[in-house]
Amino acid sequence: MMTAPIYNFSAGPAVLPESVLRTAQSEMFDYNGTGFSVMTMSHRSDVFASILYHAEQDLRQLMGIPDNYKVLFLQGGASAQFNQVVMNFAGGFRRVDSVVTGNWSKIAHSQMGKLSDCTIHLAADGGRDYAYTDLPPVESWDIGRDSAFVHFVINETVHGLQYGEVPKLGADMPPLVCDMSSEILSRRINVADFGVIYAGAQKNIGPSGATIVIIREDLLDRCSDRIPDVWNYRSHVQKQGMYNTPATYPIYIAGLVFRWLQSQGGVRQMETVNTLKAKTLYEAIDSSGGFYRNPVRPDARSKMNVIFSTGNADLDERFAQESTTRGLQLLRGYKSLGGMRASIYNAMPLQGVEALIDFMAEFQRRYG
Repeated sequence: MMTAPIYNFSAGPAVLPESVLRTAQSEMFDYNGTGFSVMTMSHRSDVFASILYHAEQDLRQLMGIPDNYKVLFLQGGASAQFNQVVMNFAGGFRRVDSVVTGNWSKIAHSQMGKLSDCTIHLAADGGRDYAYTDLPPVESWDIGRDSAFVHFVINETVHGLQYGEVPKLGADMPPLVCDMSSEILSRRINVADFGVIYAGAQKNIGPSGATIVIIREDLLDRCSDRIPDVWNYRSHVQKQGMYNTPATYPIYIAGLVFRWLQSQGGVRQMETVNTLKAKTLYEAIDSSGGFYRNPVRPDARSKMNVIFSTGNADLDERFAQESTTRGLQLLRGYKSLGGMRASIYNAMPLQGVEALIDFMAEFQRRYG
């Protein structure tokens, strides 16, 4: 008996490709003829070393990561990086520049100074200047040439904001450190424009538990021996990612996702599909005659996290409840914002967006 498809619009942990889950299911008890699961596999075994190696190589190919960048799969989530980047790269500097554009960059700004004596300078404030409905242009960022680095979040998951044009600084400016958690692998970027890129896996890469950190090699010279090894990027690089036990199963799933991305045509093709999904959904919101509203300036709208509301909290709650019965799951907006949020990461098919749009039109006919 056929059942209606379920579409998972969660902001994270997020939807994974069905083929990836089926491969993981088939290999759950016996990975590649070993007779046991990756879940119970020693991280120091040759089999897992191969899994980790191929995951890194596939990621390098997908993103075009230059040879002078190191790739780590760490634990602790992206939130741990708020402090870790400062501990490792701000020693001997008086200032770190912080760009605040929404919920996660605001949290990062508040956390970065807790384990360092340097000043965390507010280089741009999208809350004060734009009420988180637009993004501070790069040319307006107040950056000190002698700052340790400039930290920013390229896509704000909660407020539905994204830099459409990837920020870039001149060669004589501090390195860019970017939280790319909710958009990594969704579009092409030039990794060489960044000093550090980090991303929690649970949105576009795999399940929660692993964090990708991509570091320009020369920055590792800043890592002091006084930093405990478990927080020291250089220690993790020197141990080939094996300083402590990595998140073996999430890394395995990430590797499957990387292979799936390659089979879909790579990041270039994903960018085309993601652009179409976002364009289709925003057109449905904008053509609703005001029934649905998105507060973000069009050129700052996220292609990954689409926020919208009816302007009526009770009606928004009804939307969230009724959409769930139609197989459109986890559409409630972030707790502090309310409304709805559709996260349409790489693994969300166009059919899921079309099913949401059909329900939106029906809901408007009944309650508009």
